[in-house]
Amino acid sequence: MADKRDYYEVLGVSKGASDDEIKKAYRQSAKKYHPDLHPGDKECEEKFKEVNEAYEVLSDKDKRARYDQFGHAGVDPNFGAGGPGGSPFGGGIDIDDIFSSFFGGFGGRRQNRANAPQRGSDVEASVTITFEEAAKGCKKTITYNNVSTCDECHGTGAAAGSQPKTCSACGGSGRVTINQRSPFGVIQTQRSCDACHGTGKIIDNPCRKCSGSGRQRKSRSVDITIPAGIKDQQILNVGGHGNAGYNGGPAGDLHVYVNVKTHSLYERRGDDVWCDLPITFTQAILGAEVTVPTLDGKVKYTIHEGTQPNDVFKLKGRGIQRLGGRGKGDQYVRIVVEIPKNLNNKQKDIIRDFDKSATEKNYAKRKSFFEKLKKLFND
Repeated sequence: MADKRDYYEVLGVSKGASDDEIKKAYRQSAKKYHPDLHPGDKECEEKFKEVNEAYEVLSDKDKRARYDQFGHAGVDPNFGAGGPGGSPFGGGIDIDDIFSSFFGGFGGRRQNRANAPQRGSDVEASVTITFEEAAKGCKKTITYNNVSTCDECHGTGAAAGSQPKTCSACGGSGRVTINQRSPFGVIQTQRSCDACHGTGKIIDNPCRKCSGSGRQRKSRSVDITIPAGIKDQQILNVGGHGNAGYNGGPAGDLHVYVNVKTHSLYERRGDDVWCDLPITFTQAILGAEVTVPTLDGKVKYTIHEGTQPNDVFKLKGRGIQRLGGRGKGDQYVRIVVEIPKNLNNKQKDIIRDFDKSATEKNYAKRKSFFEKLKKLFND
């Protein structure tokens, strides 16, 4: 245990990190060292295990509290509190009983046996969808890897025709009691059984398919419904599709990270959609009926005379479905007035004639600006 790194250091977070910060750091580290990305790399495999061990403790409120107070000793069931000679109590006292009296079983340490049913860990996958699919919802087939119960030995770990035997060293409990003498008396501690590694079973003839683990990694597919209105990087939880549990425990969950592609026309802001609409110089001056693209198809809109660059109009209810079905957002259209380029001489003459005929009332903003400028310099 002295060789173990600090769990906060393993995840790269501070001791005061929030639950969300710890979860985010775990997700990044788990992806970085995942065995599927580094097949045969023992160093990455060990780091992946280390990351999972750290997250298991720091993501659990009770375990994290014990770790913060006692360090690794607070979450290691094999560690006798205080070590040999470290207890102030004498006369054959069971350290587990002491913690049970003061800390309610030290987080259930006596009950959490290695051979008790345990929930499987969660797994992650990702899916990429279009902007329109996020707005309207869709169905997708997700392919991912998880650890499942071996279909040859059905999770026993023993080859066909054989069964695991009860460990004689621990009597099937998975734990053995150790008596240690100290200046204060005999201290009793419990640790995982070395003979069966805490399972309570001995397998003489292991299954060839899973090498006696009772579990195997498989590629699986599941159909999921992505709800309308989902946002980029939101997570969908698919219950019971994670790694298989231990000793009859339930499977973990599948977390699907949704990636939404950017769109060539639209920008999402909450549940509203924004887009730019280029119009001509003449349309801005005289007004015009224009066609506006929306998520539900094209709509007609009348641009008023004298429309200015960056004017914005709203199309109510033309935005994105609110997650949960509570109506839609709106669509906002920003006007972009395109100034013509590459004019020929005739066109330039027409523009000059127009400019000569224009009066101050045609340029209200320009008139206001120069009046303010005049006052500023007292001209």
